[in-house]
Amino acid sequence: MSDSDKPRGSEAGDETGTAAGHERERAGAVFGAALPAAEKYAELLAGRGVEVGVVGPGEAERVWDRHLLNCAAVARLVPARCSLADIGSGAGLPGIVLALLLPGVRVTLVEAMARRVSFLEQCVAELGLANVEVVRGRAEDLAGHLTVDVVTARAVAPLEKLAGLCVGLLRPGGKALAMKGASAETELARARPVLARLGVSDARVVKVGSADGAAAATVVVFSAAGRRGAQGRDGAGQRPSGHPGERVVGRQRGAGPPGRRARPNSRRGGG
Repeated sequence: MSDSDKPRGSEAGDETGTAAGHERERAGAVFGAALPAAEKYAELLAGRGVEVGVVGPGEAERVWDRHLLNCAAVARLVPARCSLADIGSGAGLPGIVLALLLPGVRVTLVEAMARRVSFLEQCVAELGLANVEVVRGRAEDLAGHLTVDVVTARAVAPLEKLAGLCVGLLRPGGKALAMKGASAETELARARPVLARLGVSDARVVKVGSADGAAAATVVVFSAAGRRGAQGRDGAGQRPSGHPGERVVGRQRGAGPPGRRARPNSRRGGG
């Protein structure tokens, strides 16, 4: 069949098919053996996720680039074996993506809204994620009840507010990873007084991504203050080590002594 004999729209269909094939190739390089589960998760986001409102209708066709691959880049900043809380998890981003890529990480998805919790529970069940627990509640209410090595957050709150939520759940010396995109530098500058009061002295903006550039993210990284006299053991107060694919853009300076922490709130649930 000549080009002139092809049905109208076939060129667009060919282009769409080529784009989809290229997208899958890029995703395969990032997710490896976890690709089938990642594809199932993408289907849940674009289907049920849109229905319940955890993903906007216009995001369905951008699930891979805008969401899954973006979140996958953060895996380079997470130890292969640790405990992690994804606060304000919403659609499970980045928590579910990290659970897929790092099966040795114990992930707690923290979400206050019932319909989002229901969606997260469906995802965990259908993806067979034995390393994931869904907890309905607010991060501020779980302080003192949940303590982890790493806290992640994406599109949850300005860093000025988010920092305290993260520190409330972190063990001494634990690490916070706040995905912030283009606003990272501005938010870090604005949050410096709050970070100083929390005892944070190592906050910096990190651009992290895969070698081929398929997965990329901009993250504000900082550590909770360590126990007094335990700096050598838990790493607080030391210069953070680098990771492959990580580029430090900015760093917190002039942090003061830790401020007083509020007493844990024993009220559970929410939303």
